[in-house]
Amino acid sequence: MHQTYFTPGPSGLYYTVEQHLKTALRTGVASISHRGNRFKDIYQQVDTNLRTLLQLPDNYNVLFTNSATEVWDLSTESLIKEKSLHIVNGAFSEKFYKVVTNSDKKATLISAEWGSFPEIDYDLVKQADHIAITHNETSTGVATPLDTIYKIREENPGAIISIDAVSSLPYVAIDYAKIDALYVSVQKCFGLPAGLGIWLVNDRCIARAEEVLKSKTELISYHNLLALVKQANNYQTVSTPNVLNIYLLAQVTADMANRGIQIIRSEIKYKSAIFYKMAEEHAKLNLLVKDKTLRSDTIIVLNTEGCTQELIRFLANKKLIVGTGYGKMKDTQVRIANFPTHSKEQFEMLTDLLETW
Repeated sequence: MHQTYFTPGPSGLYYTVEQHLKTALRTGVASISHRGNRFKDIYQQVDTNLRTLLQLPDNYNVLFTNSATEVWDLSTESLIKEKSLHIVNGAFSEKFYKVVTNSDKKATLISAEWGSFPEIDYDLVKQADHIAITHNETSTGVATPLDTIYKIREENPGAIISIDAVSSLPYVAIDYAKIDALYVSVQKCFGLPAGLGIWLVNDRCIARAEEVLKSKTELISYHNLLALVKQANNYQTVSTPNVLNIYLLAQVTADMANRGIQIIRSEIKYKSAIFYKMAEEHAKLNLLVKDKTLRSDTIIVLNTEGCTQELIRFLANKKLIVGTGYGKMKDTQVRIANFPTHSKEQFEMLTDLLETW
C-alpha cells in the first residue's frame, strides 16, 4: 500500500502524474532544448490551459520562476517604486515583508497573531504603491476573504496588488481584474514535484517595471520581470528552466480543465466541510483558526496539545502522512493539505481515523 501525502507541500502528486512522467521519459522530454520548437509548444500549452482553467484575462502573462519565493525578490526589484504594504498573519507573509525591508525600498505592515487576520488600516493602504497579500497563509491555514482584497483595490486603485496563492491556486476563484500579480509553486495544489514557480502578471505590472527599472543605476537581476516577459512573448524563458516539470504542468492542467474546475472546487469544499465538522467536535484536537470565515479550505491546522509526533506516528502507521506545524508551532500543531489530488475517499478515511484518535 502506497503512502498518501497530506503534507502542505511538497504534497501528494496529482493522480495522473505517474503516467505523464512515463510518457515524458519514453519520449525524451527531459532532454529537449529549451530553445527548440518542442519546448515552445509545451510552454504555449501551459499558457492556454491556465487561461482556460483560471479564466485568466488576455492582459496577463504566464511566467516561470524557480519557485514562488523567487517572486519576492523579483517583485521587490521591479514592482515597488518607493513603499510596499504587507498584510502579515503568518510566516510566509512575514518573510516577503522582510525581503523588502532588506532592500532599498520601504516596507510597512499590518499584522495579526497567527490564526487570525488583521483589521485593515486603509490610511496605510492609500500610502503604498505595492500591496502584498497572502490569500492562503500556508503556515496558519488562514484564508484572506476575497472581499477584503477587492476593498483594498477600491481604496488604492493605483497600487500594484500582488497575491500569494501558493497553497490555494487553482482552487481560489479570484477576480483577476481586481489584482495585478499572483504567484504559486506547483508542489501544492497542482500536485507536481517541487522546483517550479508560476508568476501571473498583468500589463500594469509591465508598465510599473518599465518605470522602476528605467531609473535603476545599480545591478539589475538577470531574471528581472521585463526579461521574463520578453522571452515569454515567444514562449521562451530567460535561462534553462525545469522543462520536465513544465511538461507535467501542461498535462495536469489539461487533466484538470477536462475534469472541470467547478467539480474540483466543490470536492475541496466538501472535504474541508466534513473535516472541520469532525475537528470542531474532537475531544483532544482543536482548530487554530477559530473564525469560520477565515478558515482555509486547502490548508487545515490543528492544535495537538503537544501530541504532534504521536499523532503523526499514528497516521503514518496507516500510510497517511501529514505535516508538522510550521516554525514555532512545529511541535504543537499538524497541518493537513486538502488539494485536488486528494480524493473524497482518502479524505473521508483520514477524517474517520482522526475522529477515533
